[in-house]
Amino acid sequence: MAPPLVAAPSRGPRQAPAAPVLWPQESAVPGGVARLSLGPSDEPPAVSMRSQGDARVPVLVIGDAIEWTALVGIPLAATAGEASVQVGERRLAFRIAPKRYSEQHLKVAPRTVDLSAADQARYERERDHQAQVMRTWTAPSAAVRAGELQMRVPVPGRRSSSFGLRRVFNGQARNPHSGMDIAAPTGTEVRAPLPARVIDTGDYFFNGGTVWLDHGGGLLSMYCHLSRVDVQVGDTLAAGQPFCAVGATGRVTGPHLHWGVMLNRTMVDPALFIDS
Repeated sequence: MAPPLVAAPSRGPRQAPAAPVLWPQESAVPGGVARLSLGPSDEPPAVSMRSQGDARVPVLVIGDAIEWTALVGIPLAATAGEASVQVGERRLAFRIAPKRYSEQHLKVAPRTVDLSAADQARYERERDHQAQVMRTWTAPSAAVRAGELQMRVPVPGRRSSSFGLRRVFNGQARNPHSGMDIAAPTGTEVRAPLPARVIDTGDYFFNGGTVWLDHGGGLLSMYCHLSRVDVQVGDTLAAGQPFCAVGATGRVTGPHLHWGVMLNRTMVDPALFIDS
């Protein structure tokens, strides 16, 4: 006869297993990312949001037939309150919470604040070119569709400036900081945070040496103030592969990497994609 079952001694209430961290982490604030449940369906729903100029921009959808999720990048200029995306023929509303970012005062070369006519013309040409780069949209890879979006920090170093800072150059207010600055010595290798394809390289007036990467589904990343660029447009990179080096080119106060992340043509906080 089998021995009777004996209950194990009590060890107190069981702790529920910790929920897995999802990347990007949700932060439905200006400059953040909203995660919107779309429910089950055989195919990923088509989701879009309205951008400047009243155009529709595709929104990245991750998951599987059991549960799809829209990842919506929220512009820094968005106001708190109700917002929405279009899911097929229906409108899906969500709320944007308020967030106040800090202010940063910087001293830089006067010519990078009060532009000459020639520098202004150069800036406008580069702005128009990079606007085209930012419109890049390629089908998400299987890994992206599965939500494998935790990014590696591209360079070791101290975070010297965070996303969203309201910046004042030489006493003049300018656009908020659209990325994360990481202080590191000139020449430090920069590594791809996710698998990617190179979609732009250049030497720009404000950004200096620059590389743009496409991770698929409207998820892009940019790397600025570089001293060296070791790739060209069309190259593919594995996660962790070095492709450029930290520098102090463009409008800077010292050597560092400016790292930006873009989702549905909107710059969002890179910190939401890393384990910080």
